[in-house]
Amino acid sequence: MPGSGHGYLCPMPDCNTIRCMTTTFPPAPVLAIDAGQSGIRSQIDSGEVRSFAAIRTDLPLAPQLASVVEQSLRGSGLTGVTVSGGVSGVTHAQTVADELALLVEPFGVARVFVAHDSISAFLGALGSELGAVVAAGTGVVTLAVGEERLAQVDGWGYLVGDAGSGYWIGRAALDAVMRAFDGRGPETALTEVVLAHHPDLPSMYVSLQTNEGKVRHIASFARSVGDLAETDAVAAGILASAGFQLAASVAAGLARVGLPGGRSEVQVRAIGNVFSSPHVAAAFRSSLLERVPEARVAVGESHPLDGAAMLPHLEKDHALIASIGFVTL
Repeated sequence: MPGSGHGYLCPMPDCNTIRCMTTTFPPAPVLAIDAGQSGIRSQIDSGEVRSFAAIRTDLPLAPQLASVVEQSLRGSGLTGVTVSGGVSGVTHAQTVADELALLVEPFGVARVFVAHDSISAFLGALGSELGAVVAAGTGVVTLAVGEERLAQVDGWGYLVGDAGSGYWIGRAALDAVMRAFDGRGPETALTEVVLAHHPDLPSMYVSLQTNEGKVRHIASFARSVGDLAETDAVAAGILASAGFQLAASVAAGLARVGLPGGRSEVQVRAIGNVFSSPHVAAAFRSSLLERVPEARVAVGESHPLDGAAMLPHLEKDHALIASIGFVTL
């Protein structure tokens, strides 16, 4: 498994140990994949970036990824390709890598690397630095990496987690509208937005339950929350709460990996569409600094495709190695 003359993961078919550190191999074409709930992107080396429909975490992941691999490599004439993907919904990276390898061997693939998309997002934002990255789009996940430990916080999906995500914000908007409708909460301009999509509010919950695209549909209301936040107190409160939730996740992740641990500063990156809202970004920053004054926060700086392409090149003793699935064909 991991190892080469430069401490990279060894591509030899019969190498199954991280102790192989004797041979240097020429670079192979790398097909990097960033598979998230808002969309999938792929890129061969530094070539054209292609886009595909979002990953469905409620369906088997490997067949969806295999389709992306096949379409991305079609007509390229490449062989010996390394497929390296950061994928939302991965719970057992090695299992997904094993399943994907069986499906993509006919397409000229020689090696497969699979990791949770929080890992590729982290690498694309911080590289080999220690710290935390929170990626908030339709869903959300935080990854913190210390000297010897890593911690994933949230990323548990829309049913039981994803606090502060686009879906969470959209659902909070629908909740606020129904509270206003019942008289349990204040009036909000979000009501008119929701009525444009669901004219009969009492039956909205039924139509949502039967909508196969309900997660993305509900998350789509997050944009309206952001648009109305300057003039609507309910919308502003939702975004402030989202920032608080995201900061809580980062603070928890840092604590679990022993950071700051006496350091004068620790790097934090906040990425994803949710942070395009200045209200969320400001609430996140202020809430996190209250909890972790040493945090050096930057918003919107990550390159998940580059992070996915880095998976085959991690040093053998990197804290992330054990979380990466790897197969040589």
